[in-house]
Amino acid sequence: MPSRTQKKPEVEPRTFTPKVHRHAEAARSDARDDTYRAGFACFVGRPNAGKSTLTNAIIGQKIAITSNKPQTTRHVIRGILHQENSQLVLVDTPGLHRPRTLLGERLNDLVREVWSEVDVIGICFPADEPVGRGDRFISAEMAELKATVIAVVTKVDLVGPQRLAQHLLAVSELYDFAEIVPVSAVSGHQVQQLVDVMVKYMPESPQLYPADVLTDEPEQVLIGELIREAALEGVRDELPHSIAVLVEEMQVEGKLTKIYADLYVERDSQKSIVIGAKGARLKEVGSKARGEIEQLLGTRVYLDLHVRVAKEWQRDPRQLRKLGF
Repeated sequence: MPSRTQKKPEVEPRTFTPKVHRHAEAARSDARDDTYRAGFACFVGRPNAGKSTLTNAIIGQKIAITSNKPQTTRHVIRGILHQENSQLVLVDTPGLHRPRTLLGERLNDLVREVWSEVDVIGICFPADEPVGRGDRFISAEMAELKATVIAVVTKVDLVGPQRLAQHLLAVSELYDFAEIVPVSAVSGHQVQQLVDVMVKYMPESPQLYPADVLTDEPEQVLIGELIREAALEGVRDELPHSIAVLVEEMQVEGKLTKIYADLYVERDSQKSIVIGAKGARLKEVGSKARGEIEQLLGTRVYLDLHVRVAKEWQRDPRQLRKLGF
């Protein structure tokens, strides 16, 4: 991350009253002063808490893949939001979970490394799920960190007012959060208010990235993630953890970009699932991924996909290195 010497401003935490949500208006008035602020923030939480969807909603472009399968995110992807008086650098992290493989251990290490480096941490609590042991565990992990910690109650479009009020109260009892902000990335409800809250806790700082940069993630990694997202749709519950994508080659020929990529699974039976009957499923994956990649690159795309078996790659250090973990 770009270095900074500015000291984080001291901000008095706000009290939270479940029935009166004043966070948005308070943040809006504080954040829009003449001081330029820039810094790093990340969303953390249980797998499938809506972190990647929220990141994409704030940036306004897909930089993180989403799926209804848990543990979708595997790379830390930085999305950069440019505003008149601020620059908010969002770091998208994998969900913290109980690791069962070497890959899982490395993903958890990645999460904790990010926590130690950012200015603001937003813990995501999905409104349609009760507060559980995982939420309490993550909240307790915040105690030793220097970052400002806020609670972000996601997916509020899926619950009614009474259930939301009960959920906000349960969340407020987990930790002494600086703020609690209910949002919906799907409907856009209070997304801008959440941005204002995060910016308010950023340090005074010059711009960290050029104004035309939306992410610092390498293009090939983003493309690989879009292919993996397409491959995750409609597969069995155990399969998402076993799929990895490696973009082997990219060639630009005029207005056409040729992309050659391999999808890795751990067993021959999984290979059959990804390919489908007479290759129908792989063709569907390629078609969906190609459309997303063309939006990303702004050019026509020829996409060549192959499925390969790398036995037990999630537990093999050599294979993990090859696949970028």
